Amino acid sequence: MSYITGVGLTPFGKHEGSSTLDLMSTAAEAAIADAGLKRGDIDGFLCGYSTTMPHIMLATVFAEHFGITPSYAHAIQVGGATGMAMAMLAHTLVDAGVAKHVLVVGGENRLTGQSRDASIQALAQVGHPTYEVPLGPTIPAYYGLVASRYMHEYGVTEEDLAEFAVLMRAHAKTHPGAQFYEAITVADVMASKPIASPLKLLDCCPVSDGGAAFVVSREPTGEIGIRVRGAAQAHTHQHVTAAPALSELGAEIALARAKAVSGLQIADVRYAAVYDSFTITLAMLLEDLGLAGRGEAAARVRAGHFGRDGAMPLNTHGGLLSYGHCGVGGAMAHLVETHLQMTGRAGNRQVRDASVALLHGDGGVLSSHVSMFLERVR
Repeated sequence: MSYITGVGLTPFGKHEGSSTLDLMSTAAEAAIADAGLKRGDIDGFLCGYSTTMPHIMLATVFAEHFGITPSYAHAIQVGGATGMAMAMLAHTLVDAGVAKHVLVVGGENRLTGQSRDASIQALAQVGHPTYEVPLGPTIPAYYGLVASRYMHEYGVTEEDLAEFAVLMRAHAKTHPGAQFYEAITVADVMASKPIASPLKLLDCCPVSDGGAAFVVSREPTGEIGIRVRGAAQAHTHQHVTAAPALSELGAEIALARAKAVSGLQIADVRYAAVYDSFTITLAMLLEDLGLAGRGEAAARVRAGHFGRDGAMPLNTHGGLLSYGHCGVGGAMAHLVETHLQMTGRAGNRQVRDASVALLHGDGGVLSSHVSMFLERVR
């Protein structure tokens, strides 16, 4: 058993002069304070990776920088699923008695600390080094291929995909830390610059500076307990040329495993936090997770189902598409927002009921998946 006891998040966007360690430290300090703890209480530490600071021992580099001496430290790398994978590992460590309070941190100065070309080159390395990378595809290109196939199989249109960008922007405009908060329309998305057909600029998440953190503890440290009810993973492939059929990707597998260990079902969920690196990512994952039928997620967006006041509020901070994406910390912002919603601290974004939440992270090109259920216990 474990609990998310504290969360911390920086605004996303430009942080001129802030390094990866600076952004991680700001978020970590906020999460520890939110949990009502001190740095000396932290006996476990997990962090992700940084493309702007690719140190092979980032976990201990940060621990030294931040002034903690954990009995357990580890750095994790599973792409966009890293944040959720760390949450699952922290839960496992606490549940096993390895640590009492595990600090989990992600952050990067990817916008100001790295050139556009360097960022494109670094991220493109998820491709196969022999059969894909030499041909020059980028991350958007890989997802563009997936989008084309998905649209063909399920009758999804480019306008359907645009609905997800509009929804995330509508949610972001109520969050003071969001990188982009100006309202957009489907027409705006359709008119935005082509990036990798059928994906356009507003179908893609931005590059950001930022940091996020949370603390996973053996017992609640505050009045409200947010318990990790269960989590699971699935890893079906790495390279898009080796991916299984669209109906056999890992989200459904991870979810089925998480439901089995948690004893919960989709019908129990009141709030959803789902990875949204591209509009196609969000559309597919919502359907893979059973939050909408195949090809029907956009219709649910149009009907208000995933809005703040809808039946299944989704990514109420604006998600990666609008709050921003700073690498590992990007998806961790989903968990931070979920915790704020579950503890009734989301301010003007507060939903009616977030007593049970489903979170899902995706890494690579729909390659690595982590599903997690959280519940409010008091």
